[in-house]
Amino acid sequence: MTLVLFLGLGVVAGVLAGMLGVGGGIVVVPVLLAVFHYLGFAPGVITHLAIGTSLATIVFTSLSAVRAQQRKRAIDWPLVRALVPTVILGAFLSGYVAGWIPGHLLRLFFGGFLVLASLQLLLNWRPAGQRGLPGRVGQWIAGGTIGMVSALVGIGGGTLTVPFLSWCNVDMKRAVAASSTLGFALALFGAAGYVLSGWNLPELPAWSLGYVYLPAWLGISATAVLFAPLGVRLSHALPVATLKRGFGVLLLFVAARMLLNL
Repeated sequence: MTLVLFLGLGVVAGVLAGMLGVGGGIVVVPVLLAVFHYLGFAPGVITHLAIGTSLATIVFTSLSAVRAQQRKRAIDWPLVRALVPTVILGAFLSGYVAGWIPGHLLRLFFGGFLVLASLQLLLNWRPAGQRGLPGRVGQWIAGGTIGMVSALVGIGGGTLTVPFLSWCNVDMKRAVAASSTLGFALALFGAAGYVLSGWNLPELPAWSLGYVYLPAWLGISATAVLFAPLGVRLSHALPVATLKRGFGVLLLFVAARMLLNL
């Protein structure tokens, strides 16, 4: 039954990612927190395990998006190459250091991030283009910040990368394509950080690789990859703006419960 739940969670995460353009981690982490608690995992590792597993699932789900963007020749590789070194560094360090952060502080940070993500969906907020891309140092700082924050909450970074690039007057299609490509690198190295920080920890359940729970990783990844294209098709047939507001309300409710139960 647990495996069926993970497969179903992958379906929901894949459809929502394709339909609403939200990262699967926003859905996956809260559900995994509840499932791991139900399964009786040690309370001190549940939050780390949920976030690390979420990042590991994004490694596979982002690959399909990268392939699709590459077929359309939409990826601005010079832009990706400028940001990716510090995205990788920030994600890996954040994932590794997270092992020493108490679980309740990680939940607090994730809950606060959910509030901001829900408000972004409710208000359909995107920053207006104000300037061009910063210089090399500015791009390194931006990439490192995106990598660190995203790895701490278990997302692929699109919630941060796309608004940043839009603010820098990058065309939306280029911004989304770059975000998808950076999301793969971010998830891969962020998950590696969580694997190392939890390596051989005795409190972890069986079938864990560091802070990545393998049954959840495989189940969610398998169906999310398959159902993300369905979400894209639904985005052309359904009132996406209304659905985004509804999902934003749901996220706000989840964030409130998480913050009140710390």
